[in-house]
Amino acid sequence: MAKQLVQIIIAGSQVVGKAFANALRQEIRLSQEAAKARGNQKASTTGQAAETARLGMTIEEAQQILNIEKLEPEVLESNYEHLFKVNDKAVGGSFYIQSKVVRAKERLDQELNLEKHKQGPESPDSPHT
Repeated sequence: MAKQLVQIIIAGSQVVGKAFANALRQEIRLSQEAAKARGNQKASTTGQAAETARLGMTIEEAQQILNIEKLEPEVLESNYEHLFKVNDKAVGGSFYIQSKVVRAKERLDQELNLEKHKQGPESPDSPHT
């Protein structure tokens, strides 16, 4: 009886051990695939990465929050004004959502500034002296 009980415990341990090892291998493989996929995406510029780290929000997330497809200052401002007013706590809105709207606008404003500076201080039409 004791011998059979020990054999059952050993067999059960082997099954659990194999399942754990398989799960660990699968997790490592999926993690490596995810890392490769992130590496294949277009690389962010250093300025974008720094602003994302500083503000804690990606450009894509900010665009989703403000419901913007392209970075156009007029659309950005109008969507921001609307969402800020709608989410005002005085009219029953959410302070949390309103703060996300503000952070999204700050992030997109920073991106617009980075794009403006990336184009260079001189325009091609300006005369060289």
